Amino acid sequence: MSQPLCPVCERRKADPQYRPFCSKRCADVDLSRWLKGGYAIPGPPAEEAEDAPGRSEDYED
Repeated sequence: MSQPLCPVCERRKADPQYRPFCSKRCADVDLSRWLKGGYAIPGPPAEEAEDAPGRSEDYED
């Protein structure tokens, strides 16, 4: 059975410490993509809740 590919750089050699990534660098690249919104789950846009914190109507001038 062959080793799986790294999801970021597609190399086969993987460091078990960073699985499924081949290195800390690739793990950090993936985390950065998640944090910047580079990945999204397909589906309809989420609606903002009426009682969501941080809405501008909640603040008085």
